[in-house]
Amino acid sequence: MLYGIAAASAALLLAAVLTALLRVPALRAGIVDRRRQRQRPLPLSGGPAVAAVTCLVAAAGQWTGVAPLGDGVGRLLVAGAGVAVLGLVADVWRLRARVLVAGTAVAAAWVVPYGGTGVAGGVLAVGWIVLASLAVKGLDQADGLAGTVGVVTAFGAGLCAAAEVMDGLAVLLSVAAAALTGFLMHNWHPARAGLGACGALFTGFLLSSAAVLTRAGYGFVPSAGVLFCLGAVPAADFLLVVLARLLGRRPLLRRGPDHLAHRLRRLGLTPPGVVVLLGAGAFATVLVGVLVHTGWAGGTAVLWVAGGGAAVVAVLLRGPVRAGRGTAPAQVTGRLRVRSG
Repeated sequence: MLYGIAAASAALLLAAVLTALLRVPALRAGIVDRRRQRQRPLPLSGGPAVAAVTCLVAAAGQWTGVAPLGDGVGRLLVAGAGVAVLGLVADVWRLRARVLVAGTAVAAAWVVPYGGTGVAGGVLAVGWIVLASLAVKGLDQADGLAGTVGVVTAFGAGLCAAAEVMDGLAVLLSVAAAALTGFLMHNWHPARAGLGACGALFTGFLLSSAAVLTRAGYGFVPSAGVLFCLGAVPAADFLLVVLARLLGRRPLLRRGPDHLAHRLRRLGLTPPGVVVLLGAGAFATVLVGVLVHTGWAGGTAVLWVAGGGAAVVAVLLRGPVRAGRGTAPAQVTGRLRVRSG
């Protein structure tokens, strides 16, 4: 426990410092959020900082023998680093979505514990990890949102790991939560650094894979419910975007102001208000997932989460996607800017 506290403290400090140090190199190299170039360049220094600090601090515990990661967790860390590199390449050069999907799927297939999930369950787990990783990437539309949801989910998944006496995985998740917290010091509105595909894919992959590891050996239906609760907010955002674009006959891969954060902004919420509201929603759903996993709540609690998420998606889906004339879509900051035409 003492090492976990020390590791988390070190990760928080190192991530905050490294995010700041990488801002200028990221700006000079042009590694910025392309959605905000017409407002002000946002350096994507947070992604490399969060991924590097999480991997280095966790690897230090393994190397010193103070906090061994355990079976499968070291493989998860290596695969997560690979996904982070893939995301960094996407931040520097435009990569097709199919490349990100394929790379993340290969990494997920490497870490899924087929002995506990079975072959069919393992294939479904790979699909869930890929979707969850892309969903967290989709949350990176608003200052502080992906980081806040990531911190809440990391704590919840860490509690599930601790309940399974998977101490190495619990330490890894606490380090990831601390690194994201350090990054949030620069990403809270108005953001001075962004997460980018590097950090968002790494975060989504690490958290979803860790959740799969904790549920290995459990029944398929109960596990699906717990995994859904742990990732309910990103899943709701992903579902909302897909349905909105299908119903509007718009290309699924074209960026647009149709995410949860955009729609809540058009309802009058401030940028911090959006993060607080969705962060509270993530806390509630993750708490349900933890209670169901530990046996403190029945499986029917998952139905309340699913019903609430479906209701939110249905209500927001009826709202307008565009709000008048503007320029290319930007992240949700003080003033929402959208695409015309």
